[in-house]
Amino acid sequence: MWDYSEKVMDLFYHPHNIGAIAPDECKAGEAIAIGEVESVACGDALRLYLKIDRETDTILDARFETFGCASAIASSSALTDLVKGMKVDDALKISNRDIADYLDGLPQEKMHCSVMGQEALEAAIANYKGVSIRQDEDDDSRLVCKCFAVSQDQIKRVIRENHLTTAEEVTNYIKAGGGCGSCLADIDDLLAEVNEQTQQIEASFTRSPSLSKTSASVPLTNLQKISLIQEILEKEVRPFLATDGGDVELYDVEGNRVLVILKGACDGCPSATATLKMGIEAKLQERVSPDLVVEAIL
Repeated sequence: MWDYSEKVMDLFYHPHNIGAIAPDECKAGEAIAIGEVESVACGDALRLYLKIDRETDTILDARFETFGCASAIASSSALTDLVKGMKVDDALKISNRDIADYLDGLPQEKMHCSVMGQEALEAAIANYKGVSIRQDEDDDSRLVCKCFAVSQDQIKRVIRENHLTTAEEVTNYIKAGGGCGSCLADIDDLLAEVNEQTQQIEASFTRSPSLSKTSASVPLTNLQKISLIQEILEKEVRPFLATDGGDVELYDVEGNRVLVILKGACDGCPSATATLKMGIEAKLQERVSPDLVVEAIL
């Protein structure tokens, strides 16, 4: 029998916030966002519902439907408790470790349930924002574990975010390596690669105390990058452009390409290129990533 905490057992026997949020429960100015995660290989499935105030981006309610074990039910219930009342972008920062900590811990073999909760939350927020979501930074990364369909970038992400050091831990978190075992050597290589990169980052930060902790931390996921770009455009770039009657709208983010629509006085302005490169692009490179390239679309 698994060594579950009292909180896990309580939320398993008496889960909070079970069920769907129906459209007729929303008032004007409110939206329902749905995130779904499932694993055919292990049978776990989670559908997360969020009711969000569009004006303030506040999560007013959260509910779930899940098929899985005690850890899956408790993790889903914990997630809904955590996100209620949060701003959408703050909720996006919740990690699977936060879910496990809320439950006073999970058995290592059940940590994948907390990962499923984090992925469902990211999917729901992506649904609300109207953007596509990837499991990790690169949608086309190599499939490492064929038994459980886990990609290279998914494995690297869970290693980084949870500071994993062994293949057994990786299996406990995302199942990879738990089938035929032929991918265990590849997982060991990824562990060595990610942990070496982490050590280099930490060493660089130690040598340069003035270096921003944010810029030296774990790389942003695609959805986090989009959210940060949206926030900077809204709070820092648009007010600046508005002083001259201009405006900008985020159209899409494709890898490191940020596609925007110039509006108002910026549309057709002779200095539009300077605005893009010296204003918008420079700001986003400084605050988000030096690799970003901003392009205007017609």
